Amino acid sequence: MKDTPDLNFFTLLARQPSLAAASVELGVTPPAVSRRLAMLERRLGVRLLNRTTRRLSLTPEGERYLEEGGRILREIEGLERSLAAGAELPHGLLRINATFGFGRRYLSPVISEFRQRYPAVEIVLQLTDRALDLTADAIDIGIRFGEPPDRRVLARKIASNRRFLCAAPSYLQQQAEPRTPRDLQSHQCIVIRENSKAFNNWQLSDGQRQELVKVHGGLSTNFGEIAVEWALAGHGIVLRSEWDLAPYLRSGQLRRTLAPWQGASSDIYAIYPQRHHMSSKVRVFLDFLAARFTDQRSLADTDPSRW
Repeated sequence: MKDTPDLNFFTLLARQPSLAAASVELGVTPPAVSRRLAMLERRLGVRLLNRTTRRLSLTPEGERYLEEGGRILREIEGLERSLAAGAELPHGLLRINATFGFGRRYLSPVISEFRQRYPAVEIVLQLTDRALDLTADAIDIGIRFGEPPDRRVLARKIASNRRFLCAAPSYLQQQAEPRTPRDLQSHQCIVIRENSKAFNNWQLSDGQRQELVKVHGGLSTNFGEIAVEWALAGHGIVLRSEWDLAPYLRSGQLRRTLAPWQGASSDIYAIYPQRHHMSSKVRVFLDFLAARFTDQRSLADTDPSRW
């Protein structure tokens, strides 16, 4: 606001008994104060102060300028305090999108804890089987698997996420365990139809080599957790993210097979539009989320126990 310096000047001047006292307060000479006041009065077209060598007195216009100008200055000060507080304490509506399985198991508890700490933030968690468009669907933060392909959004890595080949011990006891990726072609493989790509082509790597294997099986689904349930029941081998497999690997209900071969990594990212780069609610939630997944960003190659 261009008039703010003049308002500040006049408010200070009106509180002083004389131009000389005002010059001391402002750290300038009395003639400089007099010239500044004259310029202000010429700009407004009214006389604000009656002045003599010994004292100052407000004109009716000066009293109005002081009263209403002081109110404006107080409002500006309050606005700046509010903005500063908002930068430190997040508030407002935060819309988050994630997949059903990960959102229910991992994101929901984090949001619950975040809400307890920051009750001024209202959160809408929208779980979908396909990622929503951040702009079209007014999403503040989207949780995505794999490197974000869209450079128009900002991304922050939340967790490392590998994809393992696993099966129930009962299945592996009945079938000869695969020794090479090609051996998977003679196994019952439970496939997940996640997108438009060929769902039964598994891209595998042992860290040095890569192979694309076309697998077959009697069961397929578009929901990963169902595929894991079928694997637990002994129906075959599944290729699935470790965030979903880890509890069953720890308990022994599933066993990793064909190690060190695994699927392409599918690290977990939080993405958000560039317009939210400085939003306190987004920034604080991302920091909070990243802190909860610190261990999952640096997993040992053979250790699924931290999920």
